[in-house]
Parts: sequence; C-alpha cells; structure tokens
Amino acid sequence: MLLNYFIGFSMFTILKNITYRHLFLAQVIALIGTGLITIALSLLAYDLAKDRAAEVLGTALAIKMVAYILVAPVASAYAERLPRKKVLVTLDIIRAVTAFFLPFVTEIWQIYILIFILQSASAAFTPTFQAMIPDVLPDEKDYTNALSLSRLASDLENIVSPMLAGLLLTVMTYHNLFVGTVIGFIGSALFVVSAKLPATQYKTVTGVFARISQGAKIYFHTPRLKGLLALNLAIASASAIVIVNTVVLVQSTFKLTEHATTIAFGLFGLGSMLSAFMLPKVLEKFPDRTVMMTGTVVLVVGLLAGIGLTGVI
Repeated sequence: MLLNYFIGFSMFTILKNITYRHLFLAQVIALIGTGLITIALSLLAYDLAKDRAAEVLGTALAIKMVAYILVAPVASAYAERLPRKKVLVTLDIIRAVTAFFLPFVTEIWQIYILIFILQSASAAFTPTFQAMIPDVLPDEKDYTNALSLSRLASDLENIVSPMLAGLLLTVMTYHNLFVGTVIGFIGSALFVVSAKLPATQYKTVTGVFARISQGAKIYFHTPRLKGLLALNLAIASASAIVIVNTVVLVQSTFKLTEHATTIAFGLFGLGSMLSAFMLPKVLEKFPDRTVMMTGTVVLVVGLLAGIGLTGVI
C-alpha cells in the first residue's frame, strides 16, 4: 500500500520497474548501513583516541578519498566488461565482512586498514551500480528520475541513519551499530541477487589510463566544470568538518552523550533534506549561479561562526 502511494508521484513511477525497484532497495539498505557505520566509527574513534578522535577520523576520511581516487576510475573502466551482478554481490560481501570486524579493533591502525578495504569496495560498487541503470531504464526521462531518486535516497539516509542510531543506542552499545551495517550490506546483496538484470552489453573499451586521461583533459579544459570543481571542494570541506569534528565537539567540548552526537548528525542531514525540497522552487526564481554562490557563502559564514561556538542552545 505504501509503495503504491509513492508510485503515484511522477519521480516514483520508475519503481513500477521491478528490476530497478530491487536495485533501488539495495541502494537504500546499503546507504542506511553506511550511515550507521559513520556514526559508529565516530564513537569508536572517540573511545580509542578521546580528544584525538578528530585526527583519527580525518585520517580515515583521507584514506577513503585515496581509495576512491585509486579504485573508482579503474572500476568505472571495467564496469562495462564484467558480469555486474556477481561483481556487486561480491563487493557487498566484502563490505559486510569488513564492517563485521570493525567493532573488534583495539588499535587505531586497524581502523585505517579496514576503512581502506571497505571504501575500496564501495568505490568499485558505485560505478558498477550506476553503469547498470541506463540498461535497466533506457528511456532518458526514466533515467533522469532514477538519478533524482538516488539523490533523494542519499539525503534521506542523512536523517534516517542518525534517528535509527539514536533509537538503537537506547537499548544497546554503539558496537552493535556495526551489526546493522553488516545487515545492510547483506540485504543489499540479496536484493541485487533477486533482480533480473538485462544481459551485459559488452563493449570495446579503451585502456583504463587512456579513459582517465581523456576524462581529465575534458574536465580541465571546460571552464564551467573547473568552476563546479571549486564549488564541490567547498562542499566537501564543510562536510568533512562535520564528520570529523562533531563527535569531539559534542562529547569532549560540551560533555554530552552519544545520543547528542546522533542528534547532531541528524540535524545536519535534516538541513540537507530541507534544502533539497526547497531547491526546485528557489531555482524557478533565481539563476543557478546565484543559488550556488549563495550556498557557498552560507557555508563559509557557518564555518566561521563555528569558531566562536562556546555552548549549546
């Protein structure tokens, strides 16, 4: 009944496609698992390093970026050649096993190794998953709706995961959040297995390094894309500060509880979600460039205001 209700909205009509519905549910479950591990990892880092938790999380985030930079381009180049269902299921299993071992770490270096393995699998999963969507939804309008729905799912995860983590922390320790992550990745694998994917259209693909260099040349020779890169760097910097410093500010500086940390992450996601809902109406009244630059200014002002933060409201 609930699913039929959502399908009534234009964006959700693509969920009538059973194959895409299974893939979308796989993405949603994996996103929730990823959200839980973000919170659990913050609390684990605080337990192991206390006031140095920001340093640990910053290093973990840097490792994540290195994994994506090294693995994602290669995975994208090979995504059109390999049997996608087997690849996706294997990567989900790798992520589930890695998340299973995280609550047992006793040293910071162990976190770094497991995060690299986990994020390498995620970096390979994303382009392989995305490469399937045009085959499942060949119509351009459907494909566009799929991209919008994927963005909506990511924003909802920023709210749902902290709320779920907060509820779970009332009856269990944060170590059990990693179990939720394991369940999420296993659930994702099961939905991928249940999806009847179209036969892979094997193509003659140029070399990996040739594709990477060609993409880089196109990107850096297009002024608008270079400007977009600068804006993305600003957004990524602000997001990194939230991920790295939230647990230290909440639990060390303000002496609050783990539940307060989940609330802080939830409010961050809520702001993102509200902006996503308001954006279409805003863009009807203001040019894209004005909206993007205004958002960047708000980021800068918000970060500067955080310097003088001395308490909670």
